Amino acid sequence: MFDHNIFQDNLVGVDFCEQMVKETNPSVLAKAETKLSPHSNLHGYRTIADIMRALNPFTGAFYREALQVSRMTREMFCLMEGRHVHPSTLYPGGVGTVPTIQLFTDYLVRLMKYVEFMKKVVPLHDDLFDFFYEALPGYEEVGRRRVLLACWGSFNNPDVCDYTYKNMTKWGRGMFVTPGVVVDGKLVTNDLVDINLNIRILLGSSYYDEWKNSETFVKTDPLGNPVDQNHPWNQTTIPRPQKRDFAGKYTWVMSPRWLDKRTGDHLALDTGGGPIARFWATALAGIVDIGYIKATGHSVKIYLPKTQSLPEVEFEWKIPKWSNAIERDRARTYFQAYSAAAALHFLEKALAELHAGRTKTWTDFKVPESAIGCGFHEAVRGVLSHHVVIKDHKIANYHPYPPTPWNANPRDIYGTPGPYEDAVQNTPIFEENGPDKFKGIDIMRAVRSFDPCLPCGVHMYLGNGKVLETHHSPMFGLQP
Repeated sequence: MFDHNIFQDNLVGVDFCEQMVKETNPSVLAKAETKLSPHSNLHGYRTIADIMRALNPFTGAFYREALQVSRMTREMFCLMEGRHVHPSTLYPGGVGTVPTIQLFTDYLVRLMKYVEFMKKVVPLHDDLFDFFYEALPGYEEVGRRRVLLACWGSFNNPDVCDYTYKNMTKWGRGMFVTPGVVVDGKLVTNDLVDINLNIRILLGSSYYDEWKNSETFVKTDPLGNPVDQNHPWNQTTIPRPQKRDFAGKYTWVMSPRWLDKRTGDHLALDTGGGPIARFWATALAGIVDIGYIKATGHSVKIYLPKTQSLPEVEFEWKIPKWSNAIERDRARTYFQAYSAAAALHFLEKALAELHAGRTKTWTDFKVPESAIGCGFHEAVRGVLSHHVVIKDHKIANYHPYPPTPWNANPRDIYGTPGPYEDAVQNTPIFEENGPDKFKGIDIMRAVRSFDPCLPCGVHMYLGNGKVLETHHSPMFGLQP
């Protein structure tokens, strides 16, 4: 809730604020001044231009409100984990937080304020994003790429999850965000064992040597399935520093791929910034149904109860026509509501456990003499997996794969570009500025839809031998 709130409304939102649109697309701002917001009765902003002004950094009303909400969600995290961003109560085997009625009440008070905020946030962003499609015909092509989405699942179900590899298929499908690989709009698999075994780490444009002749740490998984030499369990990092060459080697990022055994293709999956992949996999699987959230097979319904000043509401995220910049951003807003709805369910379960006297939060853990392990989860920007080999009670090999290498990787040995490159290639430019004042806002929106933190410094070649260095800051508009 904290991450998506600050990402969406204090980072991504700047790309759509009045100041930015005025500098890059003044004709769009002129249209926004007269375009009435379809849901103004829900969020309070009469025109689309009013929404844009509310997103202006540090001065906009909605921007500042979102900052206050982010502080509140940080407090919610600290109640459970001690501090943010480096929790002080997490230990191998559990947490040190003592569950009490007071603790859960303090959390619930803040959660209900967040739920009320969501009833304003979702319709506000729907109005804003729908307007861009209307004002700029063809804008669906900005940041668009083939639907190749990865979700490793999130929110484990304690009634099903035992964290054993042999049961990983079952407890993976029991998650409250369903794991899955979605190819061309179809759910290829939601089996975490299948997902794990088909991960490949490729080179091609990276500053590393291959490791085919290095030690093979794992030949088979605990179920007897063969493990490829290019799987993270067997990866060996052999750096080879060299001069950057965009026709050859040009990055320190490797190229994670997922082997589609149906075709033999090594797919450059993306996380869609996190939420769109989570929604797409969960919707198609049609498994999640907890009252507050229901996956239908083609959408995900989110139910938020009555709050202090607003009635109950039901939102429905529907599978979109495209995987593009706008829809990635839209999904992030809906996933804020999803997270709040899930938190209500989890809190009810926690209170039931507390009332039943089951308050244990930690299980004794000892490092095994030898083992292989993997963990699958979702970070805010998408997939996060850990792959470890233990020998003699020590880590012999370990490789984590967070969202960045999946989204920001380069062309692989087959010439397949990574998601950022793929999404930016052939993206139409709608910005009205010429080369002398070009800001690259359409490119920024495409990249930021995957990762609101990444495009802090982007170099763009504009032709005629001129290189423009653009520092596109989340603090746009702030004067020293």
